[in-house]
This record gives sequence, structure tokens and C-alpha cells, in this order.
Amino acid sequence: MPYPKGHKLKVRSHIITSAAKAFRTHGVRNISLPHIMKGAGLTHGGFYSHFANKDQLVMETCHFAISDTIDTLQRIADQNKNEDQTSIEAVIDFYLSPLHRDQMEAGCILPALSGEVAQLPENIRQAYTQELQRFIAFITNMAGIDPSNGYALVSSMVGTVALARAVSDEKFSDALLQAGRVQIKQMVSAGSR
Repeated sequence: MPYPKGHKLKVRSHIITSAAKAFRTHGVRNISLPHIMKGAGLTHGGFYSHFANKDQLVMETCHFAISDTIDTLQRIADQNKNEDQTSIEAVIDFYLSPLHRDQMEAGCILPALSGEVAQLPENIRQAYTQELQRFIAFITNMAGIDPSNGYALVSSMVGTVALARAVSDEKFSDALLQAGRVQIKQMVSAGSR
């Protein structure tokens, strides 16, 4: 019996979703294809009917993960339109929150892979670069700042989360997040057009 229409795309989506969770949590090099396929509820043998190799999966997962993060941040901004803070302030508060720090499997992939991506193949680095640029454009536009300030803003956000996740002392981690929120909001105020 043939599979229903759209089955292959649905399976591919499950694989990418599983990969995003795994890469966000453990990085690229520490995760095997069998682990990803198991997370998607599939066997390893079916992988190559969807992707040429792991590099292709990583590149597509980077795109998916940034789209997912942008959608999440846009929802947060939209939910806070009637609040006392601006959309970008709500986004900064969420991005630099203990919740985002602790829920790595659903968080932004940029801090998760930032330390590793420099050692990955060039095609993956290019995909990561394009997705970072897309994320910077989103944040820059929401903050109403010029691109060079957007570079600094996103670098500070990603770096703060990466450091907050890396340290072993939770109070120190919380302090890093709090300091990041304060400083980054000041950057936005100073750089607004």
C-alpha cells in the first residue's frame, strides 16, 4: 500500500525537528544519525532517502531552528504590545531568561553551536552564517537600530546566553543574564534610529 500524499515531507520534518533538538542540546559532532533518527521515531536506514549526508541535515536544521526562534520571538513581541515595555525589550527579556538558558533543546541554536561551528565543514559554516545574518536582520529591524548596532546587539545576546549556559554556578549564571538584559537594553536605547 502506498504512503499517503505528503508522507515523505512529514517524515523529513520529524527528522529535522529531532536534529534541531539534538544539536541545540549536544552540538553537531556529539550526535549520531542513529540518535537523530531514533528521536524522530525512525530507523537509521531511512535517513539517506531524505538527506544526502549529515552536512545537508545540519544546514537544513540551522534554517529550521532560526525560523523557529524568530517565530517564537515574534510571538513574544506580539503578546507584549500592550505592556509597558517595547517589543524588543520583551524579546531581550525572554532571550536572556533562565527559561531560555535552561531549555536548550527548544532554544536558539546560535549560542548552542557558536563554539563548535568554526571547526565544521565550510558548507555548514556558510549555512550558519546566513542564518546568523537573518537573525541579526530580524533583531535589528525589531529594535529599530542600524546594522552595525544590530551586530553588537546580537553578539551580546548570543554571547551572554552561551556564557550563562557554560558556567557551573547558577547564581553567577543568573547574574550574567541580568547584567546582559540591562546592558543590552541600554544598547538599544542608545542606538535607536
